[in-house]
Amino acid sequence: MLSYDDLCRHPSAFPALTGLTRREFDALLGRFTRAEADLRAGSDRTRRDGSPRVRAPGAGRPHLHAAADRLLMALLWLRIYPTYEVLGFFFDLHKRNAQLNVRRALEVLDGLDDFPFDRPGKGRQKARSAAEVMAAFPQVRYLIDAKEQRVNKPQGEEKQRPYYSGKKKAHTVKTQVVVNPRGQIEAVSGSVPGSTHDLTLLVGSGVLDRLGEGEGGMLDKGYLGVEKYRRGVPLVLPYKKPRGGELSEGQRGYNREVARHRIVVEHTMAQLNRFTVLRQVFRAKQRERHGGVTRVVAKLVNQRLAVKPLKTYAA
Repeated sequence: MLSYDDLCRHPSAFPALTGLTRREFDALLGRFTRAEADLRAGSDRTRRDGSPRVRAPGAGRPHLHAAADRLLMALLWLRIYPTYEVLGFFFDLHKRNAQLNVRRALEVLDGLDDFPFDRPGKGRQKARSAAEVMAAFPQVRYLIDAKEQRVNKPQGEEKQRPYYSGKKKAHTVKTQVVVNPRGQIEAVSGSVPGSTHDLTLLVGSGVLDRLGEGEGGMLDKGYLGVEKYRRGVPLVLPYKKPRGGELSEGQRGYNREVARHRIVVEHTMAQLNRFTVLRQVFRAKQRERHGGVTRVVAKLVNQRLAVKPLKTYAA
């Protein structure tokens, strides 16, 4: 049976199986344990059938695995994305129990308060230091992009149509990711069917409403036309070649400069894709779970970037 203690004897295998070093795992474990206890204490419903709780929180049969092993189980599922049958084999559990352990751990991790951009407020300090803002575009508060991931083909034409992405030529779900110029993730939207346009997702997410005065964003060509939704907000977008025409040399140079700075969000997306759960076909029938899984992975990526920051390509 795989356990935290066994894995500690193989430190080189720790990042390969969890996406974190042992030191990063231990730091997360402390937060996980406290958050799990708080979640259990604040629950007034049973986990089995959702009926009102009669006994005090913590009553009943204790966990078979320690908190470290349950967190390890969830991180291994995110990093490697095995089936629950395989995961249960590694941890000596029935596949259903492995699934319930992972879901509970993800619920706890999703509740960790890690996304500052999701907590708007007038008192929030603006990022204006040279280390945090790209010198070429000082008004840029964040960079934004959408991530698509394939899902299993839904049954029935009516259910299939919303998930079919003309861009990917496959059935997908789409998630919006907001990062700052250092590449750290500040907000993750809920997942929507793949046919949803990037601009529709952006406007519906309310991200532009949470910008401070004078703050703007950097986007790609998929968001052309966003200016009419939020006039006066500084937005940096590349020029799109007109139909039957060509871009001027100045426009092409501007596009190169934008791309040179937008590469930060692409590198962050690559960090998300290090976790196989966001790279392979998402197997869950409850596709609404995808957003929560993405948020958990984003928090793990942020923890990693706090130790090893990305190159920002600032001018």
